[in-house]
Amino acid sequence: MKAFVFPGQGAQFIGMGKDLYENVPLAKELFEQANDILGFRITDIMFSGAEEDLKQTKVTQPAVFLHSVILAKSLGDQFTPDMVAGHSLGEFSALVAAGAIDFADGVSLVSKRALAMQKACEMNPSTMAAIIGLADEKVEEICAAVEGEVVVPANYNCPGQLVISGSMAGIDKACELATAAGARRALKLSVSGAFHSPLMEPAKVELAAAIEATNFKAPICPVYQNVTTNGETDPASIKANLVKQLTSSVKWTQSVQNMIAAGATSFTEVGPGQVLVGLVGKIDKSVERISAKL
Repeated sequence: MKAFVFPGQGAQFIGMGKDLYENVPLAKELFEQANDILGFRITDIMFSGAEEDLKQTKVTQPAVFLHSVILAKSLGDQFTPDMVAGHSLGEFSALVAAGAIDFADGVSLVSKRALAMQKACEMNPSTMAAIIGLADEKVEEICAAVEGEVVVPANYNCPGQLVISGSMAGIDKACELATAAGARRALKLSVSGAFHSPLMEPAKVELAAAIEATNFKAPICPVYQNVTTNGETDPASIKANLVKQLTSSVKWTQSVQNMIAAGATSFTEVGPGQVLVGLVGKIDKSVERISAKL
């Protein structure tokens, strides 16, 4: 069975999507539609802009989403998923590619999500850190041991790689504890805030209203969501899980394991970069891993 997976924020690069725009008429049409919806030419930033501009959350999230979804649509008959999943932001790409959300609604939702998250980051200065080389359970213990600060497991990326999220002081303390516990690395990330933590609650409230107002349909295949790690097909459940996602952990390791248990033997990453196929390989080396190309 074939699984198609969609990357999140961090996979972006200048030049992403330019080949699609120039060589696929449908892709050009969709990119121009997105420019109109967003109210600025995101394609100019994606194709030849400055790195600093592309790194802004309000630009990064729609950019990665657009590259992923438009590539999926450009694949035509090659896009034949038995199941899909996306890492954080990538869950929106997966839902649009699988037909649960219309393209235009997806662009609008992702833009609203990015703006709401940017605002939440400015309200509560916060950050994230990657803890490499410790068991997930040990990192969970360390997060729980930091008192008086917000520190939570944010991204279960693969065994031995867990990203934590929280207040500046909380993350500093957790990194100290992780290093003392034998972590190979405790690396603070260059992000604008504490994604997938309680500090995103203000953004969650805004996003919930936008999601509730959007029409969701049953997808063409199960969507393995970050919050439940199960294959979801019910529009009401999908909506509820998308809202929870902003303040909950991205359980990527568990999602991939469940997809494999459900019969996935091949994982194709659709979007910029090859981060997810790398993580899938660390979760289970036996499955086929492909980067989608036209």
